[in-house]
Amino acid sequence: MILKKYILMFTKSELLRLTFFIGCSVMTQTDIASRMAEIAGPLVSSLGLELVEIEYKREGRAMVLRLYVDREGGVTLDDCTKVSRELSEILDVEDFIRGYYTLEVSSPGLNRPLTRESDYARYTGRLVKIRTRELLPDDAGNPRKTFTGELLGLDNGIVRLKLNEGQTAGIPFDKVAKANLEFEF
Repeated sequence: MILKKYILMFTKSELLRLTFFIGCSVMTQTDIASRMAEIAGPLVSSLGLELVEIEYKREGRAMVLRLYVDREGGVTLDDCTKVSRELSEILDVEDFIRGYYTLEVSSPGLNRPLTRESDYARYTGRLVKIRTRELLPDDAGNPRKTFTGELLGLDNGIVRLKLNEGQTAGIPFDKVAKANLEFEF
């Protein structure tokens, strides 16, 4: 009972930073996603797949650990099932995620996120949507946070686009908050 009262005196953010005297540490959502990348990356690569993105977040009342995997030509349900089964076995042994969660392995879909610099070279010529962390001007001087157009590539840390409105834009890679392929009809 004394331990319970002692812990309740801390704020939620303070608790996330504490290491309890019993030797178990509290991992943040970012810590869990990073640890999953260390574990899942080699597994996914060994199966001939690419690990695109990892999410660990609350959805409703439950936590969801979601991995997006891909390969040239797309992934199948069998690919996702195999990753899920093998990863489940590893997670049972590692046991670093406290509490209940659901593991999902999925294709990134038609609106695949662009998460690495290499994605910008791979998908040059495709329609993309980029959201930035702050207002940035396009090459015509119009400030915006959302840019949609043809990806021209990444050069010296600058993502180049030919926007749907006709002008171009150069977006520093470190200012990209989110980037996705857009489905072309």
